Amino acid sequence: MATVELKLPKMGESVAEATLTNWLKEVGDTIEQDEPVLEIATDKVDSEVPSEVDGVLKEKKFDIDDVIEVGQVIAIIETEAEETTDTDDEEQEEADKEDAVEPQAIQEATSRFAAAKDEVSASNDYSDSNRFYSPLVKNIAHEENISFDELESINGTGKEGRVTKDDVLAYLENRGAEQLEKANPDEEAKKTSTQEKSLQTAQPSSNGKTEPASVPVETHPDNDVVELSRMGKLIASHMVNSIQTSAHVQSFIEVDVTPIFNWRQQVKDDFQKREGEKLTFTPIFMEAVVKAIKDFPLVNISLDDNKIIKHRHINLGMAAALPDNNLIVPVIKDADQLNLTGLAKRVNDLANRARKNKLKPDETQGGTYTVTNVGTFGSVMGTPIINQPQVGILALGAIRKVPAVVESDQGDFIGIRHKMFLSHSYDHRVVNGALGGQFVQRVAQYLESFDTSRTV
Repeated sequence: MATVELKLPKMGESVAEATLTNWLKEVGDTIEQDEPVLEIATDKVDSEVPSEVDGVLKEKKFDIDDVIEVGQVIAIIETEAEETTDTDDEEQEEADKEDAVEPQAIQEATSRFAAAKDEVSASNDYSDSNRFYSPLVKNIAHEENISFDELESINGTGKEGRVTKDDVLAYLENRGAEQLEKANPDEEAKKTSTQEKSLQTAQPSSNGKTEPASVPVETHPDNDVVELSRMGKLIASHMVNSIQTSAHVQSFIEVDVTPIFNWRQQVKDDFQKREGEKLTFTPIFMEAVVKAIKDFPLVNISLDDNKIIKHRHINLGMAAALPDNNLIVPVIKDADQLNLTGLAKRVNDLANRARKNKLKPDETQGGTYTVTNVGTFGSVMGTPIINQPQVGILALGAIRKVPAVVESDQGDFIGIRHKMFLSHSYDHRVVNGALGGQFVQRVAQYLESFDTSRTV
């Protein structure tokens, strides 16, 4: 019998650690190769860690909510293979060389983690604490302007009283109501009914943002109460933060995509036979968005305090559905460097792995502009929330067959056309109505002038 170490795999250059959220196997369970053993989470992605061998789980090295660094041993798996002997010196020498590489990789990952940890500690002034805070917890605290004293006061539910992400998110949910009660203790004592409490006005939090007071909800014995998932809490916090950060404005435009619809019908079967991939509408729309961004680069920016960051790369985020009906936004890096076939393959790959929780953490980072297809769910249009720290997001509505006026050399007539709405949400702090409207108009122009003679 031999033993194999299951280690936390590398998850991208910018990711040095993950939190163990669930063990899928118990000690003594049989494990097949490529079968998931545990679930992990970063601040962006939930994923599974599979076994590289067939065997039996012999030992767990970490508990749920523990923070694990890349390269650390998570578990020990016992296999049927024989233990390595010293009879073959050449094989042993090669094994020693391979083993020598591993500590170096771990050391490099640990160094990156230490550098990131020091940077966060310095910027957020949490380094004087006697308690351990993971970089993720520090990042959330920094983003929400949680002071050192506030962080120290949070009760930790993790191992040895460690403060987890869920502890911080729960604290944020209750912080507005607690501050209101402290500020107006006599007034709060008088408001005993649910109806009276629902009339409480929003109060500013310590980070200067206005947060609504928490309103109690009356529950009935027949009601089901379901705890919001970790990902759901992160999404909720991210969405509220975006609304509080950006001045959202929307522009809408209707597009005639009849030529595109008919062209795709003609080429999709040959494309799938040749490339082994489906040709959906999404990469076609993404191509038009990339062209429009090149024409209007000021929608491909971020605002950092009073400084505008102009991104040289066009990294398109694409909202994708997760198995639990939450959404995640994987990113197509350097989308302007891909042709339509490349975009189709990248879109399919990211969407498929998102549905299977197989995305790597760095594949959801670095986006500079986002596209979301609300038409997938039958919506004609939508008003999407900007994905911070970006300044714009485009919603693609459902393609519908509608009667429309068609212009021709012989005059106007009523015909059946395939049309859709584009909804552009943008940050009015830096993107004015002219730019926001011209951008979505340019996307529409590229779609309506699509070259149907092209091959793909």
